[in-house]
Amino acid sequence: MITHRATPEPGAPRRRRSREATSIGIVSTTLSVNTESPSSLDADAVVVGYHSGGDAPEPASGAHDVDAAFSGGLAQTLSLLGASGTPEEVHTIASLGAVKAPVVVAVGLGPAPSDGPVDSDILARAAGVALRSLSSRPEGAGRVLLALPAQTDAEAEAVALGAWLGSYSFGRYRTGDGKKSDTTTELVLASSAAGSDKAVERATVLAQAVFLTRDLVNTAPTDLVPEDLAATAREVAEQAGLQIEVLDERALSEGGYGGLIGVGQGSANPPRLVRLSHTHPEATRTVAFVGKGITFDSGGLSLKPAGSMDWMKSDMAGAASVLAAMRAIAALNLKVNAVGYLAVAENMPSGTAQRPSDVLTIYGGKTVEVLNTDAEGRLVLADALVRAQEDEPDLVVDIATLTGAQLVALGTRVFAVMSNDDDVRSQVVSAASSAGEASWPMPLPEELRSGLDSSVADIANVAGERWGGMLSAGVFLKEFIEDGVKWAHLDIAGPSFNQGGPYGYTSKGGTGAGTRTLVRIAEEYAE
Repeated sequence: MITHRATPEPGAPRRRRSREATSIGIVSTTLSVNTESPSSLDADAVVVGYHSGGDAPEPASGAHDVDAAFSGGLAQTLSLLGASGTPEEVHTIASLGAVKAPVVVAVGLGPAPSDGPVDSDILARAAGVALRSLSSRPEGAGRVLLALPAQTDAEAEAVALGAWLGSYSFGRYRTGDGKKSDTTTELVLASSAAGSDKAVERATVLAQAVFLTRDLVNTAPTDLVPEDLAATAREVAEQAGLQIEVLDERALSEGGYGGLIGVGQGSANPPRLVRLSHTHPEATRTVAFVGKGITFDSGGLSLKPAGSMDWMKSDMAGAASVLAAMRAIAALNLKVNAVGYLAVAENMPSGTAQRPSDVLTIYGGKTVEVLNTDAEGRLVLADALVRAQEDEPDLVVDIATLTGAQLVALGTRVFAVMSNDDDVRSQVVSAASSAGEASWPMPLPEELRSGLDSSVADIANVAGERWGGMLSAGVFLKEFIEDGVKWAHLDIAGPSFNQGGPYGYTSKGGTGAGTRTLVRIAEEYAE
């Protein structure tokens, strides 16, 4: 049985605050596999799936034993409740003793597949929405039997992953009536798949990685300044067996990391550059991941409007996803050499902040005229991208909450993928799809480069016109990639933070977007 605490405390404590003072609202979750009949197992709830059918919903694979316990009346009961079988539709039914669990949670899975297993993403979202529904109860989810389709390894992994992610809770700051008592969620997956144990183990590693990303993104910025994020990276590295190097403000200044120093100079909390590495004796290829880690983005002197600032604690989501992916890569012991860079700074306005029209010298020597201090992510990424190429990787991938234009172009659930190589861009989009994350390939039009011309420096950090902002940001980053180096850029600005209501296995707040994609890329390079 694998046990995980859903809300570990991110961020190292500083003198003004103790870790114990905020260790509240922790929820414990375990997951195991069982091959016994779902109707005969003791549980607080059993989760089944059903497909949209003709006259009535059709019980899905895994639900037939429960349906038999209802004397074949499960479909009729769902019909009376108005169930249609659309994905993520949820109906809760009192079992009245038909099965040992007092409650049956039925989740729609869409039309039954004509041939083959149920789509993995539909299964994961179904398990997630069921767990969210159960976890919202005052007493918590309790012991939950997952009797969704899990006849193949892929189905078993999808159900396990979705249930894990749906059980997520962030209760660090809850007190009084808003604080739930510590509860334990016990997940039991009903599966006879030959490799279900291994599938569940991989799902658990991925879920823990996403939890780490979510926890870091959800943490208040006063508790996660650059020093804290670097300290968390040290803790993760020690636990996972990763090598780590942290450059403080003095080392950054002496090393010529002008982007990080320039962005961070307006804050009382100085910047950091974190390098993590995983090596395998049988590895033949190397991947490098670079994450934007702006722990809070006020916009600097180019101050953001108030309505755009209240969720800027999430501007370090790229760095969080790199840290979490590196931990997962180590846990899976992938046969690949992986390097992760966290470019960490706080972008604040003050008398020491960088000014519009300042010129920075990026690591490696290229100069940038800063026309807008709110276009700071590309400046810290430029430093880290140049540094990452010194590791001679076969692929460099950066991930960042980079532009508001990403939201305009692709919305809140689909992240953008850009690259200097068409095949690489297609591979990354394919990896994201395989990981169950939505992405879309975007171009890097050559004509946008002229908009970044500067009259005093090698390049300006923003273009003179507003159109194509997401693409021009990618064009800017491409300037710091050497010829012959394969590189991809992921803009996760919208998908990284859910400002709306929860859906599927995605909670409100930090989502962990991109984390699973990075792990999948590493797996493909290991293969």
